[in-house]
Amino acid sequence: MEKQQTVVNSAVYSGIALHSGARSAVRVQPAPENTGIVFRRVDLPGRPEVRALASNVVDVRRGTTIASGNAVVFTVEHIMSALNAFHIDNCIVEMDGMEPPIGDGSSLPYCRMLREAGVQVQEAEAKVFTPASPLYVEGGHTRLVIVPGPELRIACTTSFPGCPIDPQFYEFTATTPDAYETEIAGGRTFVDFGDLQQLLAMGLVKGGSLDAAAIIHDGAIICKEALRYPNEIVRHKILDIVGDVYLSGCRITGTIIAIKPGHPKNVELAGMLQKEIMAANNA
Repeated sequence: MEKQQTVVNSAVYSGIALHSGARSAVRVQPAPENTGIVFRRVDLPGRPEVRALASNVVDVRRGTTIASGNAVVFTVEHIMSALNAFHIDNCIVEMDGMEPPIGDGSSLPYCRMLREAGVQVQEAEAKVFTPASPLYVEGGHTRLVIVPGPELRIACTTSFPGCPIDPQFYEFTATTPDAYETEIAGGRTFVDFGDLQQLLAMGLVKGGSLDAAAIIHDGAIICKEALRYPNEIVRHKILDIVGDVYLSGCRITGTIIAIKPGHPKNVELAGMLQKEIMAANNA
């Protein structure tokens, strides 16, 4: 029987936020059993909080935004991905702004932060949910399905026209934090050059740079360092799925098959899982 976990100590990571361009800091704090993942805006009067749940998602444009009242937090997927991979069930995530730092565009900075904080096993049994039957979402070119299984396994394929390695495929089984750090956490954010002007017009990516993302342009990938994996794009897509699915509210087991995934359908699937979890709890 698996037990719930939290962090041992507080730990901080600071840097530039991707979309706002502001400097920000995030601090993880231990939390009691059955707390879940809670984001706290310490920069606002009353230090308002928002639970990391699909039902609190208010925007999925180029990232996942959650809100409750005036507690709004942008781009939670990378830190949520690391928390899921480390099996952190209970944690207070304190924010001094509306968006966590983007770092190098991967979740490695958050893995390092969690390593620094340490993992504390608690007494209560971990909440682990496996859907009783397949759940399916689709829209445009995107398809996601989760089928019952004993562990979280993600098989993902994606395609970016103009990318020198296209299409890309990877399959990942979320067994340990080490496996996640080695196979998935290093995947960086990618953006198509043709989308940049639109994103800037939307008031996004103000903190974007080649330190925080790679650009696909004219049959090439432009980045500050060499690719970390030949199929880095699809591994980042899996990173996002691991984070978005954790908005279901607890650990999930099952096999997810994803074709050209993105935040809108990732979150829709997480919402379906959250509803099934709530129904099971009320049964």
